[in-house]
Amino acid sequence: MQRVLTTVTLLGLLVATAAAFAITEHLKQIKSPIAGTRVSKVLSPTCHCATDKANVRVRLRYRDHVTVTIVNASGDTVATLATDELLQRNKPHGFPWDGRTDAGAIAPDGTYHPEVHLAHARHTYLLPNSILLDTQIPKVLSASRGKAVLLAGPGRSVAIAYAFNEAAHAVLYLGHRRLVVGRPTRTTGKVKWGGAIDGNAVSEGTYILSVAARDLAGNETPVEGRKHVSVVVRYVLISPRQISVRSGGRLTVHVQTTAARVTWRLASRHGAKRGKVLRLHAPTTPGTYRLVVAEHGHSAAILVRVRAK
Repeated sequence: MQRVLTTVTLLGLLVATAAAFAITEHLKQIKSPIAGTRVSKVLSPTCHCATDKANVRVRLRYRDHVTVTIVNASGDTVATLATDELLQRNKPHGFPWDGRTDAGAIAPDGTYHPEVHLAHARHTYLLPNSILLDTQIPKVLSASRGKAVLLAGPGRSVAIAYAFNEAAHAVLYLGHRRLVVGRPTRTTGKVKWGGAIDGNAVSEGTYILSVAARDLAGNETPVEGRKHVSVVVRYVLISPRQISVRSGGRLTVHVQTTAARVTWRLASRHGAKRGKVLRLHAPTTPGTYRLVVAEHGHSAAILVRVRAK
């Protein structure tokens, strides 16, 4: 008799386990009535930018009335985005949140979650998607350029190193004109400028650039908080800056440029040359002359002092 009872007990346990497994598998196959959820990850209601609102996008598998709210980490309702609104099946709908509470005040910085209540289904779903509300403005701790002179041309740029108090995109400005937005979000790094504005090469001269930080929420360092660096743009560099040579003697000039060919003019003579070294004969008449080296409308000059033999 004891053996029979043991066998019956074991069979009962096996049947119960199989039933529980079947129920679990069936529940796994039941799809949630909410599908196609897309929720903004960050927002800053004070940034006056594209991320000053968050969007909660949902799609229902079945027609229902929804109430959409934003709750804080404690589960308390902060803002109501929709109340008993009818949504048709398989039709995506977005519910924007401007980062404010139902009382109209900006919600405290922190992490929030959307909550969707379905009236017909009689169920409230706390979406796993989190929304980070961040109004803190990132600070630029330092900015410095790697080289004072940018020899502009194809493939050439100047690297500006920066340090921020938080991970952010580096944004480079010339006055109020935005030049470059760095892609990675880092606390330290480098942003490069190739000497162009809106794809057009700038003229030779000195440019005062400013570095700002922009975080993922869209907060950006204001003008007064940016760090400034100066960059000199040149297209032709020649050295030495001054040469003294006997009349009719040979002089050697080193040329730096991205152009394959340069033109030169010294007194009444002129010509064209390829390469980085320019070797010329000095005028035969003593005096002070200007040697001008040019490429595509850009030029540099040095003084050539010719003395008597």
